[in-house]
Amino acid sequence: MKIGAAMFFTDYSMTPAELARALEDRGFDSVWAPEHSHIPFARDSAFPAGGDLPKQYYDVMDPFIALTAAASATQRLLVGTGVCLVPQRDVIQTAKLVASIDHVSGGRFLFGIGNGWNAGEMRNHGTEFVSRHKVAREKVEAMRAIWTQPEAAYQGEFVRFEPLIAGPKPFQQPHPPVIVGGAFPYGARRAIRYGQGWMPHRKRPAYPDVAALIPSFRALLDQAGRPAADVPVTIWGAPEDIAILERDRASGVVRLIVSLASAEADVILPELDRWARLIERLAA
Repeated sequence: MKIGAAMFFTDYSMTPAELARALEDRGFDSVWAPEHSHIPFARDSAFPAGGDLPKQYYDVMDPFIALTAAASATQRLLVGTGVCLVPQRDVIQTAKLVASIDHVSGGRFLFGIGNGWNAGEMRNHGTEFVSRHKVAREKVEAMRAIWTQPEAAYQGEFVRFEPLIAGPKPFQQPHPPVIVGGAFPYGARRAIRYGQGWMPHRKRPAYPDVAALIPSFRALLDQAGRPAADVPVTIWGAPEDIAILERDRASGVVRLIVSLASAEADVILPELDRWARLIERLAA
């Protein structure tokens, strides 16, 4: 089982390059960058974790820029969006961004996607909240066509374009893994339908630990006729507890993501040092 780390990169946090080098040196496998283009002043969506929305949600950098810096500063570390808000992005431009960063990183990009929780943010991008799940699916299908076809076209309910030519094609073939975020069971079903991975948060109001639902997820995979290896599980949320880490590994989870504060090195590096010791214990 692998351990990755995520940070809301801001102008008051460690830089993406600085954190990426620290992660690679300590045995982490990946770095993840979330996305919010903005937060509407008048909010009509509650923060899913409850309470006030943390400041870093307003200040977070563009994930593709941050991850390009992280990839350029490292040799082995995977770089992933955690998550890219596909329903509110231009589909053709996002397809080119994914292919481009996959080349810049030498095939180290993981395309983590999510359908979003902030209705006002999404509406400002021209997508209605109620339609976001279908919009996301169509955009993933359309991007897959752009990545894999010499002349791509797509005609859906929300996404339509005539035949086009767009390069480069991704470094990874046929394309970087699309790792679908979302809670059980609906996010899991979306991952099974069109993803190459499922990435839920560990805790949600409906359950205290998603790891307990891994057998139910495997049952959904069986019903859909997809092997478990085709849709590996990454859990967002990793406690500094070797017993829980070993339990997750035994259940077949392939990766855990540590959520880091948007802070400078003096705060973050001691935490990474503790994790480095846990990573060594897992490897042993």
